[in-house]
Amino acid sequence: MGFFDGFKVKAALMKHQKGKKDEALAEYTELYQNGVVSAAYMLPYSVLLLKMGGEDNYLLVKEVLKKAEKAPDMTPDRKQQLFVNYAVANYKLGEIDKAINLLEASHKKAPCGMTYQALGFLYIEKGDQEKALEYNQEALEYDDEDPVVLDNLGQLYYRLMNDKEKAREYFDKAYELKDTQIDTNYFLALYDIEDGKKEEAVKKLNTALEGNFSPLNHATPDGIRKLLAEIK
Repeated sequence: MGFFDGFKVKAALMKHQKGKKDEALAEYTELYQNGVVSAAYMLPYSVLLLKMGGEDNYLLVKEVLKKAEKAPDMTPDRKQQLFVNYAVANYKLGEIDKAINLLEASHKKAPCGMTYQALGFLYIEKGDQEKALEYNQEALEYDDEDPVVLDNLGQLYYRLMNDKEKAREYFDKAYELKDTQIDTNYFLALYDIEDGKKEEAVKKLNTALEGNFSPLNHATPDGIRKLLAEIK
């Protein structure tokens, strides 16, 4: 990567960090089309593509990340992020088993928070109650103050084990640590609705709606809007 390419990468990353995602996306795309191979921009490029959604973007994510794997600035931490992003693309393309296998291999080599979060969620999505419980409990032992892990456990008990009382304990803990988390607010709003606390539910749903959605969110913007319309 030449000097000017390096300058362009830094400029694109700066725009991304400042929230100018459309401009950053355009510059990432130009860099990629010009054959620049650098994990520094290819990983955040893949994140933007994943959040945009759509089969073409998910396929492009896989293409980008395969090339990024050979980038000279690839590091162990970036490698873990690459595996997670690649697995998420597979999941969104309907290949959840492939996504799980990839993350299991990554976890075996080097357990990390990102993998615990993503794989814990995918076990729930697959409906594998036994594996989801075992793995998410392991994730909690790894970091008992990770709000995503706590939320995963809440979803496990709520969605798969039909134990709303136990689920709420985990959602409440997750909320204490991060009160802007999308899925946590969504599920706690469901409890508020059941308890007749309409105003509190609306507040939580609006907080969720303002969040930065990812492909690993259970709640969707459309689903939240629909629920808001039903209770207002």
